[in-house]
Amino acid sequence: MAKKRTGGPRTWLPNQHGAWAMLAVPFTAGVFLADGPGQGPRWAHLPLLVAWLTGYVAAFHAQQWLRLRRVSRNPRAPRRHVRPGLGSAAVCAACGVPLLFAYPWLLLAAACAAPFVAVNTWYAWRNRERALVNGLAAVVPACGMLLVTLRMGGGDLADGWRPALACLLFFAGTVPYVKTMIRERGSRTYYRASVTYHALAVPAAYALGPWLALPFAAYLARAALLPGRGLKVPVVGAVEVMGAALLLAALLLLF
Repeated sequence: MAKKRTGGPRTWLPNQHGAWAMLAVPFTAGVFLADGPGQGPRWAHLPLLVAWLTGYVAAFHAQQWLRLRRVSRNPRAPRRHVRPGLGSAAVCAACGVPLLFAYPWLLLAAACAAPFVAVNTWYAWRNRERALVNGLAAVVPACGMLLVTLRMGGGDLADGWRPALACLLFFAGTVPYVKTMIRERGSRTYYRASVTYHALAVPAAYALGPWLALPFAAYLARAALLPGRGLKVPVVGAVEVMGAALLLAALLLLF
């Protein structure tokens, strides 16, 4: 029998598929929300995007390496993450370091994100990556990226805090909601917490922008109605992708 290949792209890309929307939506929103005179998309956004995505991949593999060194009895298990981790880190550095000369304030943005990455790393080392706090910690720097791309595009940070908070409201809500659909399906505690959160998110979204309450009402409906219906994981993922796309469209239209 042919030996299974293990060096393809699938071994490099993290299996946390829901993270990609969280990485992409705030980034994209920030790029296009800076739309005043002399503002908007810059060529610098392209290497920043590559650095952002490969930085996430590098952090994922570093955390998996730490986790498996602690919990796995197979010495080869953590080694699988060395090559993709180092390769991704090299690409991240190649794209990110030159940006620091033109935008030195990126160092401050990285410093602000570092404590949350440290929390994720600690949970990975403890083999508790599915913890609720770990998921919430990952949301904060991802949503903060909206402010980074907005600032790089020449936008005013004062114009970015409301859409950034809207991103935070949505993606923080996906953490308990997805648990009610997959790992905590059938848990009444998680279901009540998820529905309560989404119910409170509607008036919070209204405070950020009255029309923003409409998509968040839809998010409340999906949090209340979909758990317990036996939806398959790909369907759950597709619903979340549509929710993230709806959020991006709302941000670009309303802000």
